[in-house]
Amino acid sequence: MFDDGTILALATSDAEDRLLSADEPLSGLQVRCGGELPGMIAVPELLELVRKARLSRFRLARAINAQDGSDAISAWVECEPAQDSQGCTIRVRTWQTAQILPEDGEIAQQRRAVTDRHIAELSAYLDAGQRLLAVTADSRELGEVAAAMASGTGQVWTDFLAPENVTHQQPLHWRLLDGTRVIVPGSQRSWRVSLIPHMTPGFEPAGFELLLLSDEPAPEPPIAVEPSPKAPRRSLVGQDLAPVLKQPISRIIANAETIRTRLAGPLPDAYAEYAGEIASAGTLLLGLLEDMADLEVVESDSFTTSPDPIDLSEVARQAAGILGVRAREKNIFLDVPPPEWTLPARAEFRRVLQVLLNLIGNAIRYSPENSRIVIQLEHAGECARIAVADQGPGLSDEDQPRVFDKFERLGRSGDGGSGLGLYISRSLARAMGGDLTVQSMPGYGARFILEVPADPDA
Repeated sequence: MFDDGTILALATSDAEDRLLSADEPLSGLQVRCGGELPGMIAVPELLELVRKARLSRFRLARAINAQDGSDAISAWVECEPAQDSQGCTIRVRTWQTAQILPEDGEIAQQRRAVTDRHIAELSAYLDAGQRLLAVTADSRELGEVAAAMASGTGQVWTDFLAPENVTHQQPLHWRLLDGTRVIVPGSQRSWRVSLIPHMTPGFEPAGFELLLLSDEPAPEPPIAVEPSPKAPRRSLVGQDLAPVLKQPISRIIANAETIRTRLAGPLPDAYAEYAGEIASAGTLLLGLLEDMADLEVVESDSFTTSPDPIDLSEVARQAAGILGVRAREKNIFLDVPPPEWTLPARAEFRRVLQVLLNLIGNAIRYSPENSRIVIQLEHAGECARIAVADQGPGLSDEDQPRVFDKFERLGRSGDGGSGLGLYISRSLARAMGGDLTVQSMPGYGARFILEVPADPDA
């Protein structure tokens, strides 16, 4: 491991892993990475190597990587604990510099979208004209503006989140609004929006995902007061745990994704994989938290829906547009109703959209690559039906009723599901005066049918 060859740079550290002295080029890298000389070792991989050698009292050597501006540094470093102190002697044997190539713009945009989705405190779906379709918020601070946006379906989002220092008629082109600072009524924090288009190359966006983000921490929640014995039962997850846990979990996921994708600089593959595992575990935990919050809502005695005249065909196209990128990643074709088709119904728009996102998302998850998912419409007397048919493995007669049970996953593991999606979806369908059923045969895919009341006035 050690030899008497050329030493490019020599350095020493103390018992607190501070760099006491260092030759160039290591001393210059220490300063450019934000450290001082003497001062705590600022190169992360060098700090880890020195700390391991100091604690184990063994001589260690390995290649370390660092980023120096636009250059990637790779060096072979030997670290030997000093005999007469708690510090170490550091020898740099090789030092290679390579320019970091600029990242492809589309890849960088995708990575930014992944991070923004995790840290966003409000998200909304917009149509091609930037008009609101649905909105959800994780922050109590945004409850008032989220409620206003939810009741303002069909209005331009800038009616509720006014861009700062912009006097032009709204909405501007989405590229001009992406990343702009906005004013959030009732909030003292600084906010910005991220607009993610749903588009096919060569065409204008069919819709957008709007994310509301703040770089400032949320204010501390008020101290919870124990309800009186006569007060109604309080939602533990949805009202207490979810708002408190969602933001820190989202930050963990976002930071892990930043490390995994090497946005913070070069990193060995093993560490990138560890960060990926952290991000995946955080995503599963966040999904379970959201499912548990939805479960509390649909199982509460006071839960009701607010039916409005809606077009199931339009909701289906919106849901397919939202999940289009995920489908294209598996080369799955989504066969959606054409724009000229309509199917009037009376149901709550955002709840129908939630059910369809779950059904189409499941179909994409369990369908093979290069397959087809068909979304079908059917008018049956007083009912309006929309079906999602896939070419997946299908369900046996025994499994078909069980698939709607709470926490039922039919023996699947590692697919990221909580076993609550279909249970919640059926509960929502029945709360709207309809139902959710399935038709399937093993090996021939599954066809999930959402039924809601037809609009008698249409």
